[in-house]
Amino acid sequence: MLKYLTAGESHGKCLVGILEGMPAGLKVDKRQIDAELTRRQKGYGRGARMKIEKDKVQIVSGLRKAKTIGSPIALLIENKDYKIDSLPSVVCPRPGHADLAGALKYNTKDIRDILERASARETAMRVAIGAICKMLLANFKIKISSKVLRIGKACTQAQMMTEIAKAKQAGDSLGGIFEIIATNLPAGLGSYVDWQRRLDTRVAQALMSIPAIKGVEIGAGFLGASQRGSEVHDAIFYTKSKGFFRKTNRAGGLEGGMSNGEPLVLRCAMKPIATLKNPLSSVNIRSKCPTEAGIERADVCAVSAAGVVGEAMLSFCLAESLLEKFGGDSLSETKRNHEGYLKQIKKF
Repeated sequence: MLKYLTAGESHGKCLVGILEGMPAGLKVDKRQIDAELTRRQKGYGRGARMKIEKDKVQIVSGLRKAKTIGSPIALLIENKDYKIDSLPSVVCPRPGHADLAGALKYNTKDIRDILERASARETAMRVAIGAICKMLLANFKIKISSKVLRIGKACTQAQMMTEIAKAKQAGDSLGGIFEIIATNLPAGLGSYVDWQRRLDTRVAQALMSIPAIKGVEIGAGFLGASQRGSEVHDAIFYTKSKGFFRKTNRAGGLEGGMSNGEPLVLRCAMKPIATLKNPLSSVNIRSKCPTEAGIERADVCAVSAAGVVGEAMLSFCLAESLLEKFGGDSLSETKRNHEGYLKQIKKF
């Protein structure tokens, strides 16, 4: 069973991750992990933190001669901006953030205790873990990519940049929509027999776990709800050379909780960043007096970065489902099982 755990705070000493269940024999290229971390830090509208941190991963266990050996893989990313114990207390919660609900839940009058872990800084480790999962998927010719579709109401790159610049000048923030596509998935990943094993369940949960994501759409998604079945469902065809195939992909590659062999197409809606330079009204949690919300260093817009995190989360979900389907303690065993399954499908 593939699983992972992360630890670390935004201004703590480091971020730590443990990935367990990866089969032995997978070649891990640290440069590819660092490249994914760099991608996460880029994008128009990112904040000053990205100029401070130059994220590089340290792989401290689970490899020998750059290959997995079947044991848990431990990863570490240092925070250059390490000052958690010297930072001031925070008492004015930001609307849209974990601040107030977290303070109530953990019974603390210092919101710093909440925002340090609730910060999206934690997603750097998810990207590192997802990069290793991408390496596994590449052995099965599965590719994952993402792109920004919209920032606010803007849809072209020039319009997006203009809107971000305007929001920054106004002390405001912007969200948007990004799309993730996974190609070359075999039919049958996931399952319909139990709700927890449905691939759409896992994917939606993983993507919704990314900070600021408020909606996930698979294929035609919400548009399909306003159309007739004849306009939504993808007709099935067959030829001896292609096997079963579709001419459309409004299902987004998922039917009945399983991959159907078509590209997996997902879209995520990201709300605007909660920290505003021109803050909204709030209440001091100690004095209970009206005040302005607190201001922390933050991005104006981070939709492109969220797309990279989305790729990482999807990579983990697909790696998890692939290993569940094909098993194997070594990569060679998993590949053998995968090849046998593809032959089975071809003969169907």
